[in-house]
Amino acid sequence: MNLKSYLIALAVALVLAAWMLSGQLGTDESVAQTAPASRGAVVMDVQVASFEARQVQRYLENQGETRADQDVDLRAETDGQIAEVLIEEGSTVAAGDTLVRLAMGDRDARREEARARVVQREADFEAAQRLQGNGFQSDIAVQEARAALHSARARLAEIEKEIRDTRIASPIDGAVESRPVQVGDYLRAGETVARLVDTDPLIAVAHVAQQDIRKVQTGREAQVSLATGDELSGEITYISNAAESGSRTFRVEVRAPNPDRLPAGVSATIRIPLDPVRAHFLSPAWLSLEDTGEVGVKTVDDQNRVVFRPVDIVRAERDGVWVSGLPDRIRLITVGQGFVRAGETVNPVEAEGSPGLATEPPGGAGMPTVSGG
Repeated sequence: MNLKSYLIALAVALVLAAWMLSGQLGTDESVAQTAPASRGAVVMDVQVASFEARQVQRYLENQGETRADQDVDLRAETDGQIAEVLIEEGSTVAAGDTLVRLAMGDRDARREEARARVVQREADFEAAQRLQGNGFQSDIAVQEARAALHSARARLAEIEKEIRDTRIASPIDGAVESRPVQVGDYLRAGETVARLVDTDPLIAVAHVAQQDIRKVQTGREAQVSLATGDELSGEITYISNAAESGSRTFRVEVRAPNPDRLPAGVSATIRIPLDPVRAHFLSPAWLSLEDTGEVGVKTVDDQNRVVFRPVDIVRAERDGVWVSGLPDRIRLITVGQGFVRAGETVNPVEAEGSPGLATEPPGGAGMPTVSGG
């Protein structure tokens, strides 16, 4: 092959190579240009439902217990043998009712002696005053006669009180919780005769966390649910001024009328109403967790863009959760929220059979009540 033929063959090879390379480059550029456009044209379908917020009555809920309004250990105020017992355990008494009588012993005789001594001291004092007026008695003698009279009267008052104390009466309206004495027992002053309790009203006691105590006010109504299944309604009458050192909680007492005399000492749930809040009732499956750790839901705006909205969980119930922090009306993504991100455009599709505007919790009517801070 001569040089000319070699050059012609080389030129043809270069042209073919250039043509092939130009085609390949053109294809890559076309793909690079069309691929984003192709991807941008894909809009994901998501299922949505419309929701409207409702006014929700919130409650601050705490566990506690109940106690009697009055719990009295009735004690003897004088020594003596029990002559009569007029009550039984479990019986109801009124304030002033006689419960136990002690034997009088020699008290009547000592009272008569004290009365006679008072009469004598009165005569002595009158005589001293007359003699003083006539100049035959000194001031000191009169003062001594006066002191003796006062001492005699004090002694009479003392024995009369001792006699009154032989009748042991109830200081309150209530029930006899226990009566550890019987006829014939000898009591010393200070020994227990009976334990009396008054459970009307019933006092419910709870310990409220320090972060919630500013939400509680005296005079506010509260609900008390007893472990027995009974329900009472009362008023907050006491809030401690200092937190307990260990738990950092504050003692709160609710006084609830208890005409049926429900028992004290049982566990109770105390629910204190807080200010109402606008909230939505949603399925927990519709909640999303952002990379930042925020809990929220994904909604669709008027331009069909995905919007992530943080929420506060007000209360969890068996069929769903109450959440606050959302606009009154939302279009919520109920299916597909895990495959779209905030800012993306989607094709919202109303769920088949969706009412279009969900406002009621399952089985609910009227203002819902939820618990939580």
